[in-house]
Amino acid sequence: MDNSGKEKEAIQLMADADKKTKSSGSFLGGMFGGGPQKVEEACEMYCRAANMFKMAKNWSAAGSAFCKAARLHMQLQNKHDCATSFIDAGNAFKKSDPNEAIKCLNAAIDIYTDMGRFTIAAKHHISIAEIYESELVDIEKAVAHYEQAADYYKGEESNSSANKCLLKVGAYCAQLEQYHRAIEIYEQVGANTMDNPLLKYSAKEYFFKASLCHFIVDELNAKLAIEKYEEMFPAFSDSRECKLLKKLLEAHEEQNSEAFTEAIKDFDSISRLDQWHTALLLRIKKTIQGDEGDLK
Repeated sequence: MDNSGKEKEAIQLMADADKKTKSSGSFLGGMFGGGPQKVEEACEMYCRAANMFKMAKNWSAAGSAFCKAARLHMQLQNKHDCATSFIDAGNAFKKSDPNEAIKCLNAAIDIYTDMGRFTIAAKHHISIAEIYESELVDIEKAVAHYEQAADYYKGEESNSSANKCLLKVGAYCAQLEQYHRAIEIYEQVGANTMDNPLLKYSAKEYFFKASLCHFIVDELNAKLAIEKYEEMFPAFSDSRECKLLKKLLEAHEEQNSEAFTEAIKDFDSISRLDQWHTALLLRIKKTIQGDEGDLK
């Protein structure tokens, strides 16, 4: 379907809206009234133009039009509509200019936090984190936004949403070799979930991840941590994860890389280990003297 006509129409609407905005602020416009009404009309025109640009897949122009609408909403003290327009702008810019999308989402977050809408602000911090993850590949900035989202969710007692964000942070901290922070997060989320009948099955996974981080830092640390997790959460003792950890500790103590690899293969044949686990296990295996550095 050809939407080029929509784009021309949108450009004309933008020009008309610009004229209205200028006249609303002029001396004569002020004298004869209708200033705010003209601003509202211009606002509506910018939004209509933005949607036409979206139909024509001109994402940058759509984003810019929504931004103009947002600024006019702010002028009219319509905070909620202003934030909504900034979100619409951010969603359009996601498809053309990730940095501009982040600016718009941050502008909306400022408004929502000012209004005390922390749950919505947290949701948009996650959107920014996802842009940093997939588009801009800046993991440290992604982590900062996931942490901020987790803080806001915790403040609003949305613990399940906070935990989801924290687990993202934990996974990235381990990748970035910030093991102490990763351990802190996995222990915290594990402790939060082990008393919940619906979530306690996941607790063993979080204690397993914390143990692997401990193992990379120090073998003795890992031993003590595993004992602590067994005391905290007795079900962890019977888990395949705990049994694997004990086999790995034994193999590591004996500096036996074959036994280490065999234990991982046995576990993996029943419960597939993902890339994150494999990367950490490789780091541990490399500390065995004379090791080739793979899991084959």
